[in-house]
Amino acid sequence: MANSKLQALWNHPAGPKTIHFWAPTFKWGISIANVADFAIPPEKLSYPQQIVVAVSGVIWSRYGVVIIPKNWNLISVNLAMAGTGMYQLSRKIRHDYFDDEKDAVAKE
Repeated sequence: MANSKLQALWNHPAGPKTIHFWAPTFKWGISIANVADFAIPPEKLSYPQQIVVAVSGVIWSRYGVVIIPKNWNLISVNLAMAGTGMYQLSRKIRHDYFDDEKDAVAKE
């Protein structure tokens, strides 16, 4: 049973014998790096970088859904990229536009 599933994965059109497996696998490094950046202060985040990460994630997730055969590795890595990019953007926007109100209330 397990052998047949491994063999099916190995021989899949988007399996480990193809670039369609390895490109998304290495792309996980971008998502992992973005998760590691959750610890840095929001003022050090870059709007252009996070917009590109989020938009790229959305576009390529859509592409991963419509291609045949479905490449679940591509879909999942790009959903992760979109999610982390949007989260980082929300942190940056909250810091740049909404923290000033809290500081003004605290000073009064």
